[in-house]
Amino acid sequence: MTEREAAPAAASQPDSRNFVMRIAVAAVLIPLAVAIAYAGGWLWTALVTLAAIGLFVEWLAIVGLASAMRVTALGVAALAIAGLCFAIGRLDAALIVLGVGLVAVVSLAPERRSWAAAGFLYAAAAEIASVLVRLDPVKGFAALMFVLLIVWVTDSGGYFAGRGIGGPKLWPRVSPKKTWAGAAGGFAASLAVAAGFAAFDLGKVGPLLLLSGALSVVSQLGDLFESAVKRRFGVKDSSHIIPGHGGLMDRLDGFVAAVVVAALFGLLRGGADGVGRGLMVW
Repeated sequence: MTEREAAPAAASQPDSRNFVMRIAVAAVLIPLAVAIAYAGGWLWTALVTLAAIGLFVEWLAIVGLASAMRVTALGVAALAIAGLCFAIGRLDAALIVLGVGLVAVVSLAPERRSWAAAGFLYAAAAEIASVLVRLDPVKGFAALMFVLLIVWVTDSGGYFAGRGIGGPKLWPRVSPKKTWAGAAGGFAASLAVAAGFAAFDLGKVGPLLLLSGALSVVSQLGDLFESAVKRRFGVKDSSHIIPGHGGLMDRLDGFVAAVVVAALFGLLRGGADGVGRGLMVW
């Protein structure tokens, strides 16, 4: 084997190990997330709150505000107290706490206040939307699983279609590895989720196909948004908290975008206590 042939082979070994690590970690985390989502209640709220706190801390690290300890502490405290309010059913109190937290974060940020505010809003929106989608005792779990599965299959379908087909890049300046073929593959996979839910009589096929397609596109836009933020500040991974996957933002960027849009749509159709019905019942 020549040096030129050996170089690609050596480069592929870390990729293979990383892929195996990703699969192994996903095999543990996905069933755990589904189990907690099924349990709902305070357990799901606790998981969502911890994730929101992690998103906020990682965002501050990306934009260069990790050393602003007062901003971090107050933002984390606001998200945690809001989570407690959600757990006891006080949605109004949670929103007030998050509003006060936003004002505190903006007031105390030593620099880049708009970025600090954006990070807190990003984490707070993820927390609020994730709680609201699961809140409906009848359709909440189905709605949440619908969103989760769309995000997961969009990511997986995009990965395999992108690697298998290749072709023109989607947005090379922001995300050099993503291709139009991958985007189409992820979109097609999301439609399969809608068809599956309709087959099990969990919704009407037409509306679910439209909704799944829209959420798949939103999920991919969320991924690109996070990539653009990291590119803006010269950061590769939001953190290394998840082996083989990077940080929470790296794994939840698509979900955050999709669940926020899903919650807004369900809220318009079903109200605050019927977001799940608003998504699944037509």
